[in-house]
Amino acid sequence: MARRSLRLWCCFTGALAMGCMPARAAEELVLQLDGLALPIDLAALESWTRQPEQEGNGLQAWLMLLDAQSRRDLVRLLQAPLLRDRSFGLQLLNSWTGEQMLKEAGSLLTTGADDRSTAPLLLSSLRQLLERQSSVSALELLRALPVASVTLRLDGALQLAGQWRSQLKRQNTALQRLRQLSLPRRSSSPLGFTSAVRRQPQRLQLPVPHRVAPLPLELWPAQQARRGPWLLLMPGLGGSADQLSWLAAALADRGWPVLVVVHPGSDQQALQASLLGDAPPPGAETLPQRLADLQAVLEAQREGQLPALGPAPAGEQGVVLGGHSLGGLAALMGAGLVPERGLGRRCELALASLPLTNLSRLLQCQLPRITGDGDASAGPLRSQATPLLGVVAFNGFGSLLWPHRGLQDLNVPVLLVGGSLDLVTPPVQEQLAVFAGATHPHSRLVLVEGASHFSPVRIDNRGEALFRLGEELVGIEPLKVQALLLNVTSEFLQGFEHPLLLSPQRREQDGVRAYVLDRNQARRWQGLLPPE
Repeated sequence: MARRSLRLWCCFTGALAMGCMPARAAEELVLQLDGLALPIDLAALESWTRQPEQEGNGLQAWLMLLDAQSRRDLVRLLQAPLLRDRSFGLQLLNSWTGEQMLKEAGSLLTTGADDRSTAPLLLSSLRQLLERQSSVSALELLRALPVASVTLRLDGALQLAGQWRSQLKRQNTALQRLRQLSLPRRSSSPLGFTSAVRRQPQRLQLPVPHRVAPLPLELWPAQQARRGPWLLLMPGLGGSADQLSWLAAALADRGWPVLVVVHPGSDQQALQASLLGDAPPPGAETLPQRLADLQAVLEAQREGQLPALGPAPAGEQGVVLGGHSLGGLAALMGAGLVPERGLGRRCELALASLPLTNLSRLLQCQLPRITGDGDASAGPLRSQATPLLGVVAFNGFGSLLWPHRGLQDLNVPVLLVGGSLDLVTPPVQEQLAVFAGATHPHSRLVLVEGASHFSPVRIDNRGEALFRLGEELVGIEPLKVQALLLNVTSEFLQGFEHPLLLSPQRREQDGVRAYVLDRNQARRWQGLLPPE
């Protein structure tokens, strides 16, 4: 039992170390599981982490039940910083996301006397520690809590770990079922990215009524006279225009003009400011301003306030709204989708425990404070320069926003793209569930094997804020994934002239595999999945 409890403690603390997690009972930590309680003297635990092999420590005998690697992992876990940066930590604690993390942590780490949540104590203790020191470890936080004893509910931690494993298993099962679909096989060769290196965009400053400073834009004019739409492209939360320039330049080379919007307040500079402690982390509260940016750009293009998009007839056919992550969500909402009624109640259920395998739900559940509890129907795009022809959303999401109708209310084709390794916007919950309601025959769902949430993002500057959050988030072989995404996006755009070009298929390109589904294939895939 002791060995099992320690392993659960390691799993629990490791999972919550991604955010801001518990830590200090002044004297005693009680591990509680299945009605059993195992008290641990924190001073002895702290002493053991300094000299794990030294005999005479009361914990040493039963901690030796762990294998050598597990003991080393436990020492590192207890000593490693939960929050590595004082300024960012303080801003995170003041944010809605930090509040949700502490609420979950407090329900699992309770006061020994009355089994009450430690969330308020965790908040105050973390703030006090961060005012005195640059980082805080798990043991330091436990020792700082102003109570004699705290209880770690391992049954709750086990349930949380079980939910994690269940979601990962479901995601793996979904991929296996997807492989079983009968789809035509197709191979393709990567398109070139030459102009992305040689050319630079036109950088514009657009005065808009809802902002004090002009709105920054980057225009990539079409390099050939091709009939087709122009794209209004929006980066994700904390993203920059540079991160999507690979796609914008390559599409412009092929005759589709691209205008990339920079959203101050939720861009890369805003993320950098939160990491430096100058502002709270940006979240879904920035969505209304992003939608206002979108409307302002469309109105400016309609009124001729923007430079030419390229040689005629490039861009004259209409506009396609696109984006990555939150930018994709803004594209869908800008096209007319509004959250369905009952969003608040759905969020209460979704946040009963922290959605560690679907972090987009934290963003979705900020929206009731901003947009209200939803509406009964879609709302039309208020203003557009040219007809709205379609939507492209890379790693988009909306399972809580549109759980019943999905894309049903959009009468234009939509390209939804997801990655099998995405735990921010997992494809089964956030793309398949939304796409299954699509009614337009030319809408497509694309799932790329091995791609992560950040695979569409290209980062050449290693000093960017995203890398402070972990370079591994960018994913494996992102350049090869991006090359495939360029092919798929180009064929989707050509589909306005040649509707059958991007047909359902199993695509192979340079070692990367993707599945392209129409609405019927998506529903077949959904029908193969076990119920949640």
